[in-house]
Amino acid sequence: MLMGRVEGTVVATVKDPALRGIKLLIVRLLEPGKPGTLVVAGDATRQAGMDDIVTCIGAKEAALLFRGILPPCDLAITGIVDEFDIQNS
Repeated sequence: MLMGRVEGTVVATVKDPALRGIKLLIVRLLEPGKPGTLVVAGDATRQAGMDDIVTCIGAKEAALLFRGILPPCDLAITGIVDEFDIQNS
């Protein structure tokens, strides 16, 4: 599972028919000690928005979240994080 912050949306004039109705968002992955990689994720929650902290899942499991269809998607937003706390040990 990955965590990231939504930084924008993707607008595509042409995309695979299986992606129709799926919101595509730009997510900056939260990686300790690094600036974070920008990736595009399909929003399986259909509720994530700008500056939300989200959890994501990758690989084939990402496409399985969109029940009934298998879109060409290898990263999907699975949830929105209300709050989190980083503990240093």
